[in-house]
Amino acid sequence: MTETGILNDRRLRALIDSGAIKGLSPVEDGQIQPASIDLRLGATAYRLRASFLPGTGHSVRDRLDSDVVMHTLDLSEGAVLETGCVYLAPLQESLHLPGGLSAAMNPKSSTGRLDVFTRVISDRAAAFDQAPYGYDGPLYVEICPRTFSILARPGDRLVQARFRAGGRQAERELTVSVDLKGNGHGPIGYRARRHAGLIDLNRVGGHDPSIYWEPIPAGDGRLVLDPGEFYILASREAVEIPLNEAAEMAPIAPEIGEFRAHYAGFFDPGFGVESIGGAGGRAVLEVRGHDVPFILEHGQPVAKLVFEPMTDLPDRPYGSAGSHYQAQHLKLAKHFKMI
Repeated sequence: MTETGILNDRRLRALIDSGAIKGLSPVEDGQIQPASIDLRLGATAYRLRASFLPGTGHSVRDRLDSDVVMHTLDLSEGAVLETGCVYLAPLQESLHLPGGLSAAMNPKSSTGRLDVFTRVISDRAAAFDQAPYGYDGPLYVEICPRTFSILARPGDRLVQARFRAGGRQAERELTVSVDLKGNGHGPIGYRARRHAGLIDLNRVGGHDPSIYWEPIPAGDGRLVLDPGEFYILASREAVEIPLNEAAEMAPIAPEIGEFRAHYAGFFDPGFGVESIGGAGGRAVLEVRGHDVPFILEHGQPVAKLVFEPMTDLPDRPYGSAGSHYQAQHLKLAKHFKMI
């Protein structure tokens, strides 16, 4: 395998062993994914007046003054992060990367499906969700629940990091379109119910989906996206991520401007692979309407998967140790009971 590309799980363990990835408490084996590592919330969150970036020459701590921080929350016994508010939480993991190694961050799948908007911030950053080559310092996550308030605790995993050796090496792209016809036997999507109540991040499978979601029945292959509403839809195409590649979902046409088709974008090697039980797996699309009502058509392209090479094949491909989302079709976050 090439020495340029996305690091696999074995190399992530080596980074932990060397101290290049360090946790306030030992990094748990369950945090390590085939091509990424889950990052954990610390014990504190700050309610912010507004989002910010520290900028060149400044740490995040430098910016946490009384003009920015409105209130400090202790997460140790659990604290509610409310919709429409912006929070900043130090992460338990810090990075001490060697030269030639950078990191990119993204919300976990379940975070995106809860409509919780997150972005990771590093010291001296001029952009979100990035740690540059050789970064040495702490990490923070900005959290903004959009539809459901969440109950968060230390150790909760809302975001993940992917590590890249060398420059970005996009190999190919796959266009993803939306399925608005389904199989004729169930809903083609779900629309979030506003003011539905709290989501406890620790209660996997413990929430009644009918309280939080309105099923969207199959119709004529068209769906009007209402401004500001949040939808869970599925791709028409089955998606397969080979073991020698990792992928990230990106907007297909940002200039359309009337909807956003994803929040959580990392796809690990092994997703959708038949030999690991993933045959037929679809990409779940987290869609939010913007500005004006917009008609979405069955088969309309909405996003693209950008593939990059792995440095090595993963020791444990996606789904080999079990997964909530392998072989998925239309599926809500793992926090909801199965429908």
